Amino acid sequence: MEKLKELLEAQGKAFEAFKEANDKRLAAIEAQGHAPADLEEKVNKINAELAELTKEIGEVAKKANRPPAPGTMTAEQAEHARGFEAFFRKGQENGLRDLERQAGLSTLSDPDSGFLVPEETEQTIDRVTGTVSAMRTLATVMTIGTDTYKKLVNQGGATSGWVGEKASRPETSTPTLREIVINTKELYANPAATQTILDDARIDIAAWLAGEVSIEFAEQEGDAFISGNGVEQPKGIAAYTMVANASYAWGKIGYITSGHATLLDNLDKLIDLQHALKPAYRNGATWLMNDSTALVLRKFKDGEGNYMWRPGLLEGAPDTFLGKPVAYDDNVADVGASAYPIFFANFKRAYLIVDRFGIRVLRDPYTNKPYVHFYTTKRVGGGIVMYEAIKALKISA
Repeated sequence: MEKLKELLEAQGKAFEAFKEANDKRLAAIEAQGHAPADLEEKVNKINAELAELTKEIGEVAKKANRPPAPGTMTAEQAEHARGFEAFFRKGQENGLRDLERQAGLSTLSDPDSGFLVPEETEQTIDRVTGTVSAMRTLATVMTIGTDTYKKLVNQGGATSGWVGEKASRPETSTPTLREIVINTKELYANPAATQTILDDARIDIAAWLAGEVSIEFAEQEGDAFISGNGVEQPKGIAAYTMVANASYAWGKIGYITSGHATLLDNLDKLIDLQHALKPAYRNGATWLMNDSTALVLRKFKDGEGNYMWRPGLLEGAPDTFLGKPVAYDDNVADVGASAYPIFFANFKRAYLIVDRFGIRVLRDPYTNKPYVHFYTTKRVGGGIVMYEAIKALKISA
């Protein structure tokens, strides 16, 4: 893709310019105790440009990697889509519930009421939420047909031993199992259109609904997966109890302190954070932070003057820090006193997102005339399922 190639080349040139300017800044600080204001401004400007390029590269790459549109619909699915459009435009149900069942869209229970959107519309909405929310890209995502997902996690504790051919086999300890329960919570959007617009046959109803709903869903989910309190919403990674990693226990997230009360200025602490994660999880681990924190990390160098940050200069390749991929989510906290601005985790192992099958729409032409509202809901849950697989950095002395 030509646009992506151009952006990657621009990123590479900008990073070289950043290194050159930052090296001059560091030399000035070492020689004079401070850097000229214009040099500081130049470094910060290039750093900000790199952040914007990184964001744009991510957006272009995601668009290029979107899955193709679904193939030919079955006769039942096509009939359901036509029935849904009649319901959407005119409020005519015309046996739509039966059409849902025929198209294989019915769920085990129907607490939400409303009608399920056609499969292609749902996939479009899910695609957009997946490109906006970093956690949807990083975590494990599962679709279920009920409101609750349960699983047992083995915390270890099983023992074994070596024995001779005729030696006795004493009883060994049994493993400790913990039940993980993730309840889905209702997420809604309530877009509106005039009946005049709905009567226009040229309007693509499915595309209109997906466009109105998907970004709202994505932004709400993205916030909840990071900071949600678990009450009527998913529980985000920053909402769990944090403890010093030396005191880590199941049900909590271990953290490494930054070495400074308000700043992030110690590379050794970030190396400590990386190695706080067991090798079994470190293999597929990713750094998670916001853009502002990335601006700080981009300046870190090792003892030999090598930058620890590497931009992803190939198509589809992420930026890396200390050799591990970096993901960006502006819902993660900024650097500040007692904040947790960086997480390092194997998110596929650590966090589970659960979608209850089906996105539903209730048509409301009465509440706000002349507008017709489309109360759209989906049920989503999220939470940590493997506490050992995630660690945090705390800004603290």
